[in-house]
Amino acid sequence: MTTVKTTINRRHFIKVSALGGGGMMLSFSWLAGLLPLPAEASPLSKDWFELNSYIKIAANGAVTLMSPNPEFGSNVKTSMPMILADELDIDWKTVIVEQADFFPERFERQFTGGSQAIRQGWKILRTAGATARQMLVNAAAKTWNVPAGEITTEAGMLYHKASGKKAGYGEIASVAAGLPVPEKVQLKNVRDFKIIGTSRKNVEGLNIVTGKPLFGIDYTQEGMLIAMIAHPPAFGLKVKSVDDTAAKSMPGIRDVFTIKTLKDDYERNGFDTATFTELVVVVGNTTWEVMNAKKALKIEWEKISDTNIVVNGWGGKKTVRIPVGLESTTEHKAKMAEWSKKPGKVLRKDGDPEGAFNKATKVIERTYSAPFLAHNTMEPVNCFAHVTADRADLYGPIQAPEFITRTLSARLGLPKEKIHIRLARMGGGFGLRAYGHHMVEAAVISQKLNAPVKLVYTREDDMTYGIYRPTYSATYRAALDEKNNLLAFHVKAGGIPETAIHPNRFPAGALDNYLAEGWEIESNITIGAFRAPGSNFIASAEQSFLDELAEQMGKDPIEFRLELLDRAQKNPVGKDNDYDPERYAGVLKLVKEKSKWNQSQAKVNRGVSAYFCHNTYVAEVIDLVIQNNKPVVQKVYAAVDCGIVVNPDAAINMGEGGIVDGIGNALYGEMPFKEGVPQKNNFNTYRMIRHSEAPKSIEIHFVENDKDPTGLGEPLFPPIFAALANALYKATGKRLYEQPFLGSKQTLPG
Repeated sequence: MTTVKTTINRRHFIKVSALGGGGMMLSFSWLAGLLPLPAEASPLSKDWFELNSYIKIAANGAVTLMSPNPEFGSNVKTSMPMILADELDIDWKTVIVEQADFFPERFERQFTGGSQAIRQGWKILRTAGATARQMLVNAAAKTWNVPAGEITTEAGMLYHKASGKKAGYGEIASVAAGLPVPEKVQLKNVRDFKIIGTSRKNVEGLNIVTGKPLFGIDYTQEGMLIAMIAHPPAFGLKVKSVDDTAAKSMPGIRDVFTIKTLKDDYERNGFDTATFTELVVVVGNTTWEVMNAKKALKIEWEKISDTNIVVNGWGGKKTVRIPVGLESTTEHKAKMAEWSKKPGKVLRKDGDPEGAFNKATKVIERTYSAPFLAHNTMEPVNCFAHVTADRADLYGPIQAPEFITRTLSARLGLPKEKIHIRLARMGGGFGLRAYGHHMVEAAVISQKLNAPVKLVYTREDDMTYGIYRPTYSATYRAALDEKNNLLAFHVKAGGIPETAIHPNRFPAGALDNYLAEGWEIESNITIGAFRAPGSNFIASAEQSFLDELAEQMGKDPIEFRLELLDRAQKNPVGKDNDYDPERYAGVLKLVKEKSKWNQSQAKVNRGVSAYFCHNTYVAEVIDLVIQNNKPVVQKVYAAVDCGIVVNPDAAINMGEGGIVDGIGNALYGEMPFKEGVPQKNNFNTYRMIRHSEAPKSIEIHFVENDKDPTGLGEPLFPPIFAALANALYKATGKRLYEQPFLGSKQTLPG
């Protein structure tokens, strides 16, 4: 067992208040927030006792666990309470899970993103569960007048073997709630887990399949108005004038006006990403009426001026220039091709790569590129807001409520404690909903009208507003001697408006001579996090190049990677390598075994790829065939090292989703521009993968170990691009360097 302190600092456990029913509330790190559950919300009992801020136990033994993180399909609402329940030692059948609201006073990190929820919550959740269990044990010991060390627990029951006494948690909860918090508690050994590591169904599953209102777009309130926005049709334009005469005269329309969502001198945070800060708003009684009135607007647009904004983001405060111009994809490609030939900013240099290239017998050079991508969540952007003189209430999909609260406070002129955000289940996120511009827009509209408002984007609004995955380019070079030994490796990668390179990742550390350079081109097109930011492109380019390099060297692609990782493990170069070569090699060996890599299969073309990101190691093999000049993915094998797997079914579901999503984006995903205008605005032109195009079979295998869990929402996404590209090469004899591989053509290039 592991002993942990429960009072790591004064914020971890603070007795906040005594509750009327004899319970108490405790603050517990970033998972400490809990709204008292109304008695009428529970069909089981009105006698609830709070053992800490997100554990409640009823007199009949039922347990309510609060899930603090926003849920957008990664199933944290099930997996996080599972961790808590295991250490608490309760019967999962007795558990009720509730979504917590945003409470920054009690939570430090109510953020779903970066595949960090389970990783960052692991120790905190376990400690909270173990602490509540120990308080119950201490209460039983006090009640029965026996030593606490003689009391055992199982499935929500307390036992004293010597005396034969036993009691349910509910019977003893009122006494436990009045006891002091123990300073230290014992965490379970991994081998003693009963819930962690077992598959549990999504706690919202029934509500989802039966269409219960869960999402922000479902929300309604008496007296609520509907609002829609009109934003410039092109990046690089802004509102000049509005003729709203026809729109205002249409049935059901309450008002038409313009708003400014951010003040000119506002210092943005890293999630205040919004190009269009001046918008035209149409407000009315129903969605249909507002949508039709919006079409009747006559808006004149004008070009923007060069603008500098101050952003205080992850890397500290910096000034970002938003340039003038109406940008086009053809221009982007030309600029990236030009910049790829210039020296970049040196991000890492080991040995003497220039000297090695000068001595090389053969130099292999390849350039890879990928387009802007739209998130295209199933649920379009939306938010409910009701702002009064002294309070703001919001309900909607948001991944990072803490950051948008700062923005709301500055824009509305309200202190942060007066801003209340209820967390809706999100109909997809993928990084898009980390950016809360929609919440600011809804709040500003409500404040102006002094009325409750639900802001709804049309699909066209959603797809053309921005916050895209950047467009990227990467050039790889390898120097070989006369015996095809690898002498040096050089990567130079950039993008519009940011680079995707991670200079300290593999194969850094595996080569004596290594050079990584980066470059960036300014743009007024808004970009942001997109499932596995940066990694989703650079993994594709790197792993495609390694495959081609292995072929040039006459090596099996898996064995070539393993040779490099063996060097990185036994004799690493540099000290900043941010991966564990043994774990990296482990997933490659596992996928080789499970896919029977060395056994040839007639008419099946195989591609392999492996990547480390978001603290997780993944290797994937794709089997595909060509039918009617189209690729058909027969099977995908994936090997994953994410430490302890909390909920295997949910983990597999996330992995399968990432694989299918990656294949679809690799084949079809692109957002082209012409004079600043996004050229695709709905699913009739923005091609997504179809059900019939998904892999016929997916096998996901997890490395079994006792390491603390990491993340799964993103890591299986990046490597699948290259596995697909490498398999397509085997099928067609042609290497693919530009995404999407098929695009609107829907057939392989001739």
